[in-house]
Amino acid sequence: MSHTAHIPSHRKPRQRASKSALRAGVAGGFLSTIAVAGAAGPAQAEPVTQTIEMPTIASNFSAAAAASAQATQQLALDIEKQADQDAAAAKAAKDAKKAHAEAVRKDEAKKKAEAAEKKAKAEAKAKERAERASRSTERTTLSASTGSSGSSSSGSSASAPSSSSSSNVSGSAASIVAFAKAQVGDAYVSGGTGPNAWDCSGLVQAAYRTANIDLPRVSQAQSTAGTQVSLDNLQPGDILYWGGAGSAYHVAIYIGGGQFVGAQNSSTGTVQRSMDYDRPTGAVRVL
Repeated sequence: MSHTAHIPSHRKPRQRASKSALRAGVAGGFLSTIAVAGAAGPAQAEPVTQTIEMPTIASNFSAAAAASAQATQQLALDIEKQADQDAAAAKAAKDAKKAHAEAVRKDEAKKKAEAAEKKAKAEAKAKERAERASRSTERTTLSASTGSSGSSSSGSSASAPSSSSSSNVSGSAASIVAFAKAQVGDAYVSGGTGPNAWDCSGLVQAAYRTANIDLPRVSQAQSTAGTQVSLDNLQPGDILYWGGAGSAYHVAIYIGGGQFVGAQNSSTGTVQRSMDYDRPTGAVRVL
């Protein structure tokens, strides 16, 4: 563009002619001065051999962008780490809650089992007391109906049973007594015939089988399987019974020394007891 070209002005378009001429003259003089100074300069100017690079904002921008990306990545890692920690804490809380619930459940189950065991023991004791009371009632009734026939035959109703010890027993009686004593501690099971659980008549039958003697299976028949003997004239191997002869509800084996072995009930199992523990009604001798 020529230095004399008209430059639009933002001022008001109406200007005086003298001002326009003055401006044109000043501009022309300035350009002429520049031209003269250039002509007066050295004719042999040295060529430019080095380019001075001016600093740019590109490198600063790249560094800032890299720093921002690194900060963003670190923030993402921190967020992910916090999320993992929160998930682990939630899982631990859930596991702890589950373990607590399981512990409570086991504790309740243990308490219920203990309560059930106590109840079973109490019922067993009550049953044993009832059985003993029933036997006592049965003996009282039987004694009232039969009188003292057994006592008169011996000449004394207060005489004690024979004090024969099982250690002095021999032959078939010794075999029967030894077998009965060997079962002490076994369980009582209704209908049990061994080898580790018995009912009263099952034990008596098995003991006599060691002497090659077959007895009836039930207590009622066993109470009449031999000769009736009085309780003050007992010998080891005799069968003791509770109840009436022919209607006995319990049997055991006399082993001497005022002792008997019998499968009593589910709470006591097979025991060796004194006859004073539960006095029998009568006895029968098979040997």
